[in-house]
Amino acid sequence: MNKDVLTLDDLAGKAGVPADRLAEWTKAKLLKPDGFTGDKVPLFASGSLERVALVRSLADLGYGTEEVLKIIKKVGLPRDGHGRKRAPDKDHFLTVGNLAERSGVSPRTIKHWEDKGIIEPDMRTEGGFRLYSESYVFLCQLIRDLQLFGYTLEEVKAVSDDVRTFLAIEAEPDSFPKAEVEKRLAAMLEAIQALFDKMKLLEDGVERWQDLLKKKKKDILALQAKNSKRGKEAREASDG
Repeated sequence: MNKDVLTLDDLAGKAGVPADRLAEWTKAKLLKPDGFTGDKVPLFASGSLERVALVRSLADLGYGTEEVLKIIKKVGLPRDGHGRKRAPDKDHFLTVGNLAERSGVSPRTIKHWEDKGIIEPDMRTEGGFRLYSESYVFLCQLIRDLQLFGYTLEEVKAVSDDVRTFLAIEAEPDSFPKAEVEKRLAAMLEAIQALFDKMKLLEDGVERWQDLLKKKKKDILALQAKNSKRGKEAREASDG
């Protein structure tokens, strides 16, 4: 999880540059956000501090916006703390409220899942805001499905752990011993089969209930019509 994400105000505080000036530089594309929240709030990696320092030093020397842009294009982007160029792609991140609205799960439930270790934010801002990638919308819906299937939170966490393990192995298979990979993948296949078996039971149960409810609905409508007719007959007899 990347904890080195900064909002504009966080970046301003760390860089010692007023937030409104950073906003101007961002608008002029002297600064480039590394991502955005679902509310379009720009987010910056900690490596942006280097770029801010570069822009500020050039601005202090009297260079205008266009001149600074040309210089930066010629010099190149600052590299992050791992020696890599910052990626040009922009990620969109969701706040807890955004995630709750998109997934149909309450913020309180999301926080509870966090406390249980089922999910964890992709990153946190310096101010403590939790941010999630778009993939968490689908993940939260899947977790809710598992609970509807009768899975306990402990069982849901086991599934979540399996997903994280799979992604880690898929990304860097050579970083795990061959025997460990085989053991973990075999366990995942067993878990998948167990879920298939449970889903089959649920499908059979849903089918039984659908048949039962359809039949009972007809019976209730027939009884309702009979009862309504009985009231009408009683009124006619009284009038007669």
